[in-house]
Amino acid sequence: MSQPRIALLASPTEEARAALALLAARHGEHAPSEADVVVALGGDGFMLQTLHRHAAAGVPVYGMKLGSIGFLMNHYDPDGLLERIAAAEPAVLRPLEMQALTESGATVGSLAYNEVSLLRQTRQAAHLAIELNGKPRLEELICDGVMVATPAGSTAYNFSAHGPILPLGSSIIALTPIAAFRPRRWRGALLKSATEVRFRVLDPYKRPVSATADSHEVRDVVEVTIRESRDLTVTLLFDPEHNLEERILSEQFVV
Repeated sequence: MSQPRIALLASPTEEARAALALLAARHGEHAPSEADVVVALGGDGFMLQTLHRHAAAGVPVYGMKLGSIGFLMNHYDPDGLLERIAAAEPAVLRPLEMQALTESGATVGSLAYNEVSLLRQTRQAAHLAIELNGKPRLEELICDGVMVATPAGSTAYNFSAHGPILPLGSSIIALTPIAAFRPRRWRGALLKSATEVRFRVLDPYKRPVSATADSHEVRDVVEVTIRESRDLTVTLLFDPEHNLEERILSEQFVV
């Protein structure tokens, strides 16, 4: 079997750049659009950047941790890279699509592989209404914010906000409030991944709200619609002993 064409991408840190130089000397380099696999060197933030920039190429991504957080990464080892890629297990992710309407009338679209979050922009709590598939479900949520998280993202910000961890491949998304004031006992919901979630900001001038898809922020939103992408998927590659499904399962038994 011929050697796969590898695209090497690295975060700006000195450690990641040194690893890129070492691996490039051993395996060569190709552009992501011409590669059989993309190798991302960095942390989870850099992995998300890589997915946003290169997912359209349809090339699987194998990450190695050279950053502070590496839930989406494999451990770094410069040796045996080709064998590890050949033995890796795929995890297919489907991102969320966000459409945000701003106070100025602009419509902004973005993708999220982890979560879409709405957050208050000032010291005053946000007042939001929630619709699911066009049907009103919560007339007023008073909170610091709210998010919709994918299974891959359920262990990140969602988990910090006391949201549930979702099994990979469950076709479920999490709707999780952030510091809900009223209804005080509302803890969110588990939704089918095909559900269209719409948030309306009830008082956008006095209580402005921003929407963030992964790291892409849109300020002064008045309405945000979120749905799972029907067309776009991305494949991450994991070492068999550290596959993403096992990591998500293990997170639920951490004490």
